[in-house]
Amino acid sequence: MTRDELSRCHARALAAAGRLRLPLRSRVWKGQAGEFQGAGVGSSLDFQDHRNYVPGDDPRHINWQAYARTGQYTMKLYREEVRPVVDVVLDASESMFFDPKKAERAAELFCFVVESARRSGAATSVHLVRGDAVRPIPSETVAAHRWLDDARSLKGSDPSLPPDLSRIPFRGNAIRVLVSDLLFPGDPDPAIRLLCARQGSPILLVPFLQSEATPEWTGNYEFIDSERNSRHHHRIEPSVLRRYKESYANHFALWKNAARRLQCKMARVACDADLQTSLFAEALPSGALETVN
Repeated sequence: MTRDELSRCHARALAAAGRLRLPLRSRVWKGQAGEFQGAGVGSSLDFQDHRNYVPGDDPRHINWQAYARTGQYTMKLYREEVRPVVDVVLDASESMFFDPKKAERAAELFCFVVESARRSGAATSVHLVRGDAVRPIPSETVAAHRWLDDARSLKGSDPSLPPDLSRIPFRGNAIRVLVSDLLFPGDPDPAIRLLCARQGSPILLVPFLQSEATPEWTGNYEFIDSERNSRHHHRIEPSVLRRYKESYANHFALWKNAARRLQCKMARVACDADLQTSLFAEALPSGALETVN
């Protein structure tokens, strides 16, 4: 993808972030000061309760009107305002960028997640992963359209390996968003459990092509292994095509069942419609996103 193409993807992501965002208000936060309600008490304008004065309390929060009536010092308690925590992970496997439509959708989803987190004032960390290679990048590089160069330069020991999420320093009590096509073998449980660890709230945003799910192959084809950049000749008979479609459907059924069981929000986002249409159709109903108030 060119810098101009990345710029257009980023613009579409910003437009979508004006209508949809990560589900930040669906949970109680703890941590740094911000605009979202937390689990404790703080100094916002949102009144919560009263309690008796204790030496050392901030006198600015004494309820002087109550003192005038009762002669007893009481404190006004306010809802703590905190800053959400969002960890963003992009699967930089070659299969994410092999097809131009899928590359655009992957870029749009990645930019959308980062910009949605930044707009909310969240403490945002961003990591790129390809197999066992992991690289943190500043969130500012997304708006500068430099992130794809970093993704392309990642070199793992085996490019066909699943993304190794164990190498990412996830933070506690964070929303953790993985943007990946999930086209790698293995049991989905370990990956989702890593996203859930330490009270994480996992979200999977999965770009997919209809031509991947329901191809109409027949006859002789040359297939390209996008991860290893190798070519293979195959003759596709109806029985072979049927087995492929069944395997593809079973693969994502495993991911959906694991996500449901482990309380992970998962949305497969089609590449064939525009970004906002696909997000409203898939990500909003699944709870992976919420509307902007």
